[in-house]
Amino acid sequence: MRINLNETAEFLKSCEDAVIITHQSPDGDCIGAGFALKDILEAIGVRSRVVCSDEFPKRYDFMTETGCGEDFQPKTVIAVDIADTQLMGSLKDEFENKVDLCIDHHISNMEYAAKLFLNPEASATCELIYELAMCLGIKLTDHCAACIYTGIATDTGCFKYECTTVRCHEIAAELMKNHKLKYAAINREMFDVKSIGRLKMERIVTDLMEYYLDNKVTMICITNNILSELGVDANDLDGCASIPLQVEGVEVGITLKEREDGVFKVSMRSANDVNVSEICKTLGGGGHVKAAGCLVTGTLDEAKTLIVEAVKKALVD
Repeated sequence: MRINLNETAEFLKSCEDAVIITHQSPDGDCIGAGFALKDILEAIGVRSRVVCSDEFPKRYDFMTETGCGEDFQPKTVIAVDIADTQLMGSLKDEFENKVDLCIDHHISNMEYAAKLFLNPEASATCELIYELAMCLGIKLTDHCAACIYTGIATDTGCFKYECTTVRCHEIAAELMKNHKLKYAAINREMFDVKSIGRLKMERIVTDLMEYYLDNKVTMICITNNILSELGVDANDLDGCASIPLQVEGVEVGITLKEREDGVFKVSMRSANDVNVSEICKTLGGGGHVKAAGCLVTGTLDEAKTLIVEAVKKALVD
């Protein structure tokens, strides 16, 4: 059942002992939303903890340093930034049929939760968390402000993607005005700083970049062999999905990341009018019009063929 902002705020006030689920391969928005919501719930007297199937990348330590919360038997389950229960990873079996509330901004949300607060017009789930805090009349801590800013900044590509809105600029301005927000340091850490191994990996996958459909489609493949040879941690791959789209004239950029033998995470980005969310839906995934993803199984060659055929069909249609 879909609920609005006020109804969501009322639900949060009535909930108890909440576990907040973030998605696998956690990014700035889901981590920011999870830990900001934890701060907000604790401000209204609700115990909460944040969980994820994967380890949080070190670059987000400034958000997670407050701790994930107490260990308790949850009475309320809240999912943030999770459009599909498949994205819960190893937590799926435990929680997929127990989600009381989902807070999300993905148009492809599968509406699996008992209650859904969804706004596809929002730039990030963290934008919705901010609106909830304001609705509840909560004074944000500086930590909470940093979490919300990070989620908005990362999901908008530092305010350059088309999902950037007037409202998200207004929220960022309010956070900067009212809090000790280290926005420059956050932006540098999110968008500029890379490990030596990450830079070497980018060079290799760029050299091996593949081109399809008259160079309208590019693809890079990040295998576990490449990562192990360079000593690159899987958590150091944030932002790689933007690499294939940086080539002039490309309409769709694809990044394949090997998760385990025979399983690949696909990240798809669109430069113009191609709806990559619809393409990824045909492969069991989803997301936004210009940024989406899915999981595919098979050999690397089989995965590449499957994806290229799906993109080809979309471009022809």
